Amino acid sequence: MERSEVNESYKWSIQDVFADDAAWERAFAQLEEKLDFEKYRGTLNKAERILTYFKEEEKYELELMRVYLYAHCKHDEDVRDSKYGGYLSKTVSLFARLSAATSFAVPEISALSDDDLRSLAKDERLKDYDYMLTRLIAEKKHILSEKEEKLLAQASEPLETASNVFEMLNNAEMNFPEIEYEGKNEKLSHGLYSVILNGTDRAKREEAFKLYYSAYRNLVNTIATSYFGNVKNDIFYKTVRGYATCLDAALFQEDVDRSVYENLLKKVGENVPLMHRYMAGRKKTLGYDKMHMYDLFVPIVENAELKLSFEEAFDLVVKGLAPLGEEYRALLEKGKAEGWIDVCETEGKRSGAYSIGVYGNHPYVLLNYQQTTHDVFTVAHEMGHAIHSYFSNQAQPYAKSQYKIFVAEVASTVNEVLLLKYLKNTTTDINLKKYLLSYYMDMIRTTLFRQTQFAEFEERAHAMAEAGEPLNKDNLSELYYGLNKKYYGDAVEHDKEIEIEWARVPHFYNSFYVYKYATGITSAITIANKILAEGESAIKNYFAFLSSGCKTDPVSLLKIAGADLTKDEPFDLAMKEFAVALEEYEALMN
Repeated sequence: MERSEVNESYKWSIQDVFADDAAWERAFAQLEEKLDFEKYRGTLNKAERILTYFKEEEKYELELMRVYLYAHCKHDEDVRDSKYGGYLSKTVSLFARLSAATSFAVPEISALSDDDLRSLAKDERLKDYDYMLTRLIAEKKHILSEKEEKLLAQASEPLETASNVFEMLNNAEMNFPEIEYEGKNEKLSHGLYSVILNGTDRAKREEAFKLYYSAYRNLVNTIATSYFGNVKNDIFYKTVRGYATCLDAALFQEDVDRSVYENLLKKVGENVPLMHRYMAGRKKTLGYDKMHMYDLFVPIVENAELKLSFEEAFDLVVKGLAPLGEEYRALLEKGKAEGWIDVCETEGKRSGAYSIGVYGNHPYVLLNYQQTTHDVFTVAHEMGHAIHSYFSNQAQPYAKSQYKIFVAEVASTVNEVLLLKYLKNTTTDINLKKYLLSYYMDMIRTTLFRQTQFAEFEERAHAMAEAGEPLNKDNLSELYYGLNKKYYGDAVEHDKEIEIEWARVPHFYNSFYVYKYATGITSAITIANKILAEGESAIKNYFAFLSSGCKTDPVSLLKIAGADLTKDEPFDLAMKEFAVALEEYEALMN
């Protein structure tokens, strides 16, 4: 379907950012002219001067973020359109120039003594920047000279090449074969592949699975080279900034202790037998002598899939999130009515789903909605992101508004858990209840177990490269295949195609991101249970978390909502939820 065929009510209102391309071009030209921060060089040693600099830099960055938002969204409407690809490229270049033009500031401020920095952090005039200034004390040993920082800033754009190459391959130039589907030949796409794998036609699932991975197999050497380039970027940065490992560098940037990452891998690793038990149960329910990787997404309970129009799906999401109260409901309705959401899959549109929130603008949500249960939950998920951004932007100054990626998946997953529990607890249909229990187990499987599998792959791939081992299609595939066996167990046939699943994961180009899905669902299960058990007091704490932006470290922010990832309890509760759902399901099936 072409974008021109989509009803306007199902498109996001990007004109709220700029009325048209001409307005965007004027704004961009003005920003290019105004890029000048040299007057601050050598003067950032007093509170008043530092405050003036921060405010001017913020004003410029906010306008540049608006420019980026428009270019980003227009580009993703159709990645084939070179005009908006050019807009996006120019914007990214200007971000790099801004970074270079202001590269003197952090080294200059961090050159102040620790006592001076503590004093600045306590200065009432700089209260919007107190956490940032305190963090500078810890960051000092990783901050380079002004000249070196400027060089790194200038290098940022070319060092994004590996990621850009993969995005273009994955979204625009992946040569997917045609497949016969519902009586006509269609070119396989990310969205159609997902629909078929969730379908009941096993032969068609196998066909789609093999065709889909054949496209990646044809480009696997190129993709391996691209991924290795991305890992080498990480190694470059960790080396020049003096971190022990790439993982340490990533965790430090978000002020997350390494023990949280290690705790996740440890606790999930201890519980993979639960996953193996579920896989064996799934195989038994399906009645297969052999269960393949392409059998893992088909519902194991028939005639219970939610096949809803977008309007029906949205109404169901609103009902499921009712425990969050009237304010939250009103924001959901506001987002739908005021053009936050781009709903339909169209030719050339970026695959997947996301939310993007830029300070001073309402959030934007990209969907590629299909009539599957998964996509109903995706609506709840992405609106969770959007409303998290809305709360933080409303409550915090710009300097503290952008919550860390570490907590970015929490609000979205709280929504999913609440929706699931609502559906399970309100249905009287035993078949639907069995389906929902299986769906919950699959939610935990794909978001906690699978993302932890991805996280272990990233950590080990980076460790291999850090030890001097070049990454290629063979050792990456061998690593991934071994992890697939570890996490899924003997009940699954580990099809050869799955060894290159790593080659299709866009998040691997944002290194050490995927583990946050796993810690996100772990936190979300705790928070959702508190909301349902404690009511208003838990909602108040949760909204305080949603409104906190990045005013302190993210692990501490989660504690406000009742999820302490420095302890075992959230991980144990998540595993208990999985085990209880499995026991309930097994009881209903007997």
